[in-house]
This record gives sequence, structure tokens and C-alpha cells, in this order.
Amino acid sequence: MLRQDDSDTQAVSGKVKWFDPVKGFGFVIADAGGPDILLHANVLRNFGQSSVADGARVEIAVQQTERGVQATEVLRIDPPEGTEGAPLADFEQIDPEQLSAAALEPARVKWFDKSKGFGFANVFGKSEDVFIHIEVLRRSGLSDLQPGEALAIRVIDGRRGRMAMEVNAWESALLR
Repeated sequence: MLRQDDSDTQAVSGKVKWFDPVKGFGFVIADAGGPDILLHANVLRNFGQSSVADGARVEIAVQQTERGVQATEVLRIDPPEGTEGAPLADFEQIDPEQLSAAALEPARVKWFDKSKGFGFANVFGKSEDVFIHIEVLRRSGLSDLQPGEALAIRVIDGRRGRMAMEVNAWESALLR
């Protein structure tokens, strides 16, 4: 999908080729082809996320610059295809109706270690930590979290305590 928004900016659908939050940028491959599109961390932050999963589907506003095609705004992020498959082992014994009925809760990232594959968040007004597994991040279209980052998460009481089953950027949750 490619639509003209104004004379300088176009909306483009594509897939994240890769994104490195440490480097502060990554690239998107447009569905319509063409050169890779630079996605800077600041543009992603304006959408309310500090990372995006490789292979995630995105809709972005782009602009041609002296340095090539660059994303100027993130309009939408969808998780990578194929991440909805089999449930995570921690969620297998939970009633699917309970999973779908879980409300979005406002939270902040306490810490997250991508190399360990997990981290924790605190839900506002509650004292217990919420466990966040990296696979839940991937299924939510994210690849990493930063301490203090605001989120909207769906939480369930699992075998090991409170666990996030879905993680959203705070701003995207306001639209749901």
C-alpha cells in the first residue's frame, strides 16, 4: 500500500528488516519494493516504543532526503507473521476466555535483559512485579524494553505469579 499524504510524505507498508536499539536505527523493506527505508529510534519513540521486532509489519510515513528514504512517522506496527502459533507453555493451562478477558493495565518497565530473555514491569497501584518473557514481546511486535518505559500490558496470574501475556506501547493502547 502506498498512498500520497502530501507532496513530501507518503504512507508505506512494509516489513522491518532489522532494528538495533543500541545503534538507534534499523531498516524497513517496502512491500512495493525500492531502497531500504531508514527507521530512526526517535521516530519509533514518537510512536511510544523503544524497539520493534525484526519481521514486524509496519505502516510508516516516509520522505525522500539527501541521505535516502527515511521514515518520518510510525503509523502502525503489527507483530511478525507466524508469532501467533502455539501458546507459550506458561499459558497452556489457562482458560482461553480468561486470556481474552484480561484488561490492559498501565505499567512501567522495571528492567528487561534481552540476553536473558525476560524482565519485569510494575503495574501502577500494585506491588507485585509482572514477569515479561521475550517471546511475549516478539508476539507483541517488540524486541526490547528500556527501564522506565511506559506500557499497557495484559496480565494473568500464571503458575509463577503475575505474567504479561501481551505488551503494548502506552500510546497504542489508548487507541484500543
